[in-house]
Amino acid sequence: MGNQSKRELFETMPVPSALLQMAVPTIISQLITLFYNMADTWFIGRTNNPYMVAASSLVLTVFLMAGALGNLFGVGGGTLVVRLLGGGDEEEARAAASWTILASSLSALVFSVLCILFMDPLLRLLGASENTIGYARQYLFFVVGIGGFANVNGTTLSFLLRNAGYSRAAALGLSMGGLLNIVLDPLFMFVLLPDGYQVMGAGIATMLSSMASMVYFLWMVHRVRKVSVLEIPRRLVQIRPESGKDLFSVGVPAALSVFLYDLTNIVINRLSASHGDYALAAMGIILKVERLPLNIGVGICLGMIPLIGYNYAARNYKRMQAFFNAARIAGLAVAGICILIYYLFADRLIGAFIGDPETVRLGTVFLRARCFAPPFMFLSFNMVNYMQAINQGRVSLWLAVIRQICLNIPLLFLLNALFGMMGIVWTQVTADFINVIISYIIYFRVRKNVLGI
Repeated sequence: MGNQSKRELFETMPVPSALLQMAVPTIISQLITLFYNMADTWFIGRTNNPYMVAASSLVLTVFLMAGALGNLFGVGGGTLVVRLLGGGDEEEARAAASWTILASSLSALVFSVLCILFMDPLLRLLGASENTIGYARQYLFFVVGIGGFANVNGTTLSFLLRNAGYSRAAALGLSMGGLLNIVLDPLFMFVLLPDGYQVMGAGIATMLSSMASMVYFLWMVHRVRKVSVLEIPRRLVQIRPESGKDLFSVGVPAALSVFLYDLTNIVINRLSASHGDYALAAMGIILKVERLPLNIGVGICLGMIPLIGYNYAARNYKRMQAFFNAARIAGLAVAGICILIYYLFADRLIGAFIGDPETVRLGTVFLRARCFAPPFMFLSFNMVNYMQAINQGRVSLWLAVIRQICLNIPLLFLLNALFGMMGIVWTQVTADFINVIISYIIYFRVRKNVLGI
């Protein structure tokens, strides 16, 4: 698709059609990504070993840290590129895209090396016990230690492609990696490696799928280089100081937002572990099951960001707000449907992951409480994404800090002390309900003071 077609998508196509064109491929890729993340848990759960399930849940936290790095450069660089395109500065947009790819690669390499060097202290910090640390080492080494480089760069490249208007290409790369992981999981876990190494097999499968996605994204960037501002950098390019400032003013809060979410999961895991390995395993499954409405919501928001960012830079605020409103309605509809499904079929959903009766019993109770959180969670990160799109990185950071540092984490400790494990389970609903109220107060102030609408 050429530049003229891309301008039509951003500027004149009806709002529902444009949002569907950008969001649907992204939603599909998010769902496939979700399924392959859940596939590891599902296949590991076939062993009926709660220690293996708990270990993979612990390493998921470090995996999300790599995602934070991808967000730093993907969200920061991607939104910068689309705003530069909206403002008509294609030359700087091209330089910003190249700089983003190179910086992402260097940062990913450093992150992977550090994770290997400090593996045991990191896993202990996350709550690994003597029963789980051996399995966690296997998983972390392959998923993050070796595969982290591909994961970070794949995330960055997918954001750049999506924000340049190539939503389908970004979705295809993520989907391909997810489907490959689902195919490779049972091969490595139950065929190629001996019994007792199922967690390692899952890690190798995830590592190879991440590498395959990264290779595809690099090929796609090379393919569209003549009709877009994207290209694989062959040298270090210079960007204007204000461009670098804009990239990090949005990218750093985006990374910190993921990191704070990750920090909250660390606290959840540590507190859950204090109630026993069965509670930890059940909570690990819950955190993955609830990703269904959240990943669909993320797909809607990722499709929304470039459309809002472009029209913000072009000062077409009416169209910009129309995209925000349409995305919000769609996300709430999905979250509402999931409440009904999760409450009615909680026991079957948990039982699909593991056959251990105690883990299923706990997970069923937990899910029927946590299922009320997704609408409020969607509204919270939808607002953060909106602020990132309109270059309000500092505001998006404050929204993330308020949600996690001021509400979620303190409430986790408080409700755990008062109500035990069920206090942990109910924290998300409580924190995000309060956070949504605060977020919309801030939103209306930004509309008035920054946008003048």
